[in-house]
Amino acid sequence: MQFKWKKLLAASITCMVLTGVSATTMAAYSLSEEVKAPTPALLQASQIGVRTYTTTDPALLAQPDKDAILVMSFGTTFPDTRAKTIEATVNEIKAAHPGTKVVLAFTSHIIIDRVKANEGLTVPTPEQALEQLKAEGYNRVALTSLDVIPGMEYAYKTAVYDMYKTQFKKMTMGTPLMYWMGQEGQADDVEAAMAAIGSQLPKMGKKDAVLVMAHGTPDPSNAYYAVMQDRLDALYGGKVMIYTVEGWPRLENVIPKLKEKGVKNVTLMPLVAGDHANNDMAGDEEDSHKTILQKEGFKVNTYIHGIGENKNVRSLSPCSTFLFCFPAFALKKISISESACACKKREPSAARSDSIRCSLRVYQPPSSHS
Repeated sequence: MQFKWKKLLAASITCMVLTGVSATTMAAYSLSEEVKAPTPALLQASQIGVRTYTTTDPALLAQPDKDAILVMSFGTTFPDTRAKTIEATVNEIKAAHPGTKVVLAFTSHIIIDRVKANEGLTVPTPEQALEQLKAEGYNRVALTSLDVIPGMEYAYKTAVYDMYKTQFKKMTMGTPLMYWMGQEGQADDVEAAMAAIGSQLPKMGKKDAVLVMAHGTPDPSNAYYAVMQDRLDALYGGKVMIYTVEGWPRLENVIPKLKEKGVKNVTLMPLVAGDHANNDMAGDEEDSHKTILQKEGFKVNTYIHGIGENKNVRSLSPCSTFLFCFPAFALKKISISESACACKKREPSAARSDSIRCSLRVYQPPSSHS
């Protein structure tokens, strides 16, 4: 594997703090000004991108600000993977924001129970974490998601946001790693993420290919995988393909394409390295993806590292309309500040292989992060 990161910035992007000034950035969607009296249902339906709630309750407004960041992840029962991905990201968030309380919560209740039983480690649900923060007097909370796409797990997180936001002075909800696709003048998160994983791809010849395993979802957001494939094709000339365990496309949809291309050597690589990666993808069982491909005549290598280990993925951070332009994707587009972070848009010449970084003067975070 080649891990040397090739900086492919065609345009430099710089963030600056403009206190109290709104800015046109890559953060959220707004209703047309022609909508004079939007109903509550319309306002909720139009919450696309970063979500922000600020209370009008005089009692809450009178409280002194006490800030916290809640990092929400699905979780994993693999301690080594958890340390290299989830905990690594949380530690970088803490390092970037000394003095701000940072809490980790898992959304998988099954994983929470298993981690408790196997390791004696108690990880809260998002609801439990917010109840505890409220009890400790924290009143401005930034919620951030470690999700890859805005699927069912992200819907859980936004539901938590909607249920708890009125109990705090201010609350914001950030977006997953891949959210915007370049529409509405926003950044292309999918393009940036697919470019970032290039640093972990092996050197490929004419008969080589990489299969990236994703989880898949019954949620309509499964369509994100088609967009990922489009970006992968543009970046890597059709030599990198994505497939899912429980969605579409499946491995059986990809195998014929490998044969059509004359591929003989395949590297299997997961987006997230947990149970599916270790067993379904790389296991030795008869129905593992590795075994199936070998039976089809391919030579198979496995790379069991999630993108959470990739510092170039963690460094992705399009600017937001808020003060915090975090270097980690986990903190992308969230903030507990009223200030704005203006961001220059990429020039048209910026190629698909561009990645985006923020250089924020207020904070001095590490230069790279997953």
